[in-house]
Amino acid sequence: MRKKVLIICLSISLLLSTFSFTSKSEAFSVSAQGAILIEQSSGRVLYGKNEHQQMRIASITKIMTAILAVESGKMEEYVKVSTRAEGTEGSSLYLKAGEKIKLEDLVYGLMLRSGNDAAVAIAEHVGGSLEGFVYLMNQKAQEIGMNRTVFSNPHGLDDHEEHYSTAYDMAKLTQYAMESEQYREISSTKNYKAQREGDVYSYWQNKNRLLTQLYKYSTGGKTGFTKRAKRTLVSTATKEDLDLICVTLNAPSDWNDHMNLFNSAFDRYQVETLAEEGTIKGIQDEFYKDRVYIPYTFKYPLTVKEREGVKKDITLYRPPKGEEANNIYMPQPVGKLTITMNGKTLNSIPLYFLTPIEEEKKGFWSQIKEIFFLTLGVKIID
Repeated sequence: MRKKVLIICLSISLLLSTFSFTSKSEAFSVSAQGAILIEQSSGRVLYGKNEHQQMRIASITKIMTAILAVESGKMEEYVKVSTRAEGTEGSSLYLKAGEKIKLEDLVYGLMLRSGNDAAVAIAEHVGGSLEGFVYLMNQKAQEIGMNRTVFSNPHGLDDHEEHYSTAYDMAKLTQYAMESEQYREISSTKNYKAQREGDVYSYWQNKNRLLTQLYKYSTGGKTGFTKRAKRTLVSTATKEDLDLICVTLNAPSDWNDHMNLFNSAFDRYQVETLAEEGTIKGIQDEFYKDRVYIPYTFKYPLTVKEREGVKKDITLYRPPKGEEANNIYMPQPVGKLTITMNGKTLNSIPLYFLTPIEEEKKGFWSQIKEIFFLTLGVKIID
């Protein structure tokens, strides 16, 4: 193939069946000072209000504490509660210094009852010290892309000035955490029975009223409150195949904020499969026909009106001709699928070339084997 490769562009019209739609959402206001609603898989922002403003976040901090504990691989280990953990102020599991309790149980208590003492006990066990754990929190925040977040403790109490985040960053954190099956299980648990030392048990009910009482589509989340942060809330919800994440900061009416935002999105959006993993059908070029494939499925939430503005464009290297087509080595990828909506790029997916088995060249060792037997005068019959 020439060094300067020409390309061809093939446009494929997006054909989507129409369906009837009636919006049931009514006008509403969001009480939160900062808020965001995103679709979980794509991360698309469906609503935002001061979503990049840095604010205090209270106990939704514990989402980071929980996911670090889950990822530590120590959930079956037993934690010895320190005096420092026992003396933590605010909401509590009433842990006692010297008590031993499984890390998994502490994480349930952290998420369901918002135990600040559990947060410190988790931090000391997972991070080696509270300070070491805070370092891990900020390291993970940078890894996720929480660029406007600073953690100074594992619980969200107002004991440090440099402890804040944004609605957008907390949505990114939750999106990341929801990839963990164990985190999803903990976050969605309504009631939990934890064994303490001996035959003593604690029974915890989740403080998230969206999950336990108010909203049938709720799948979990985390509540928060301090005098300075006011009410903060992260919640998740699913209806059919639409998974949503909502974050509100300083929200006097957070339950209603979340339900209104969820209902509005469920009414307006539907997840569409814009690219499906597998071989692309409809390419007419003889060289590429039935040989170009998409490596993964891409889904995206769209309104009915937005569907009309979606377009797909396939760009491929110029196909070889004649003898060149039989001997050419195709570079990978061989092109890309660009998906746009009203001129805005939603995704650019690399495309790969499927080489038919009958056209595959023999491997190196097969050639060596063949030469060896020919030297001995033995003919190999395929």
